Amino acid sequence: MEKRVLLIEDEPNIIQAISFILSRDGWAVDTHADGRTAMDEIARRAPDLVILDVMLPNRSGFEILADLRAAPETAALPVLMLTARGRAKDREQAERMGASRFMTKPFSNAEVLEAVRDLVLQ
Repeated sequence: MEKRVLLIEDEPNIIQAISFILSRDGWAVDTHADGRTAMDEIARRAPDLVILDVMLPNRSGFEILADLRAAPETAALPVLMLTARGRAKDREQAERMGASRFMTKPFSNAEVLEAVRDLVLQ
């Protein structure tokens, strides 16, 4: 059965690149760009993995991650956090809040593919 990834990102170039990389590798990729409605989209799509940008319109990725970890049905859902800010404190906050993996933009196609495979196919 095809594995599903929900990419929550608002930058069109990142959406296009990640969607292409993953769909070429056989993943079903859904996208969403609004932090305010991200939790509803996660519940509706029931993905195997969420790729979550830190900086989103209307609500931050950190707030969404906190909600995911607080809800029993998504507490163990793998989450790959993405950020354009490579500060150590952002990485530490993501790890403390329960992100499965943290990646700084720009990233290579191989890095994204490896992270997704590692997180879902463990």
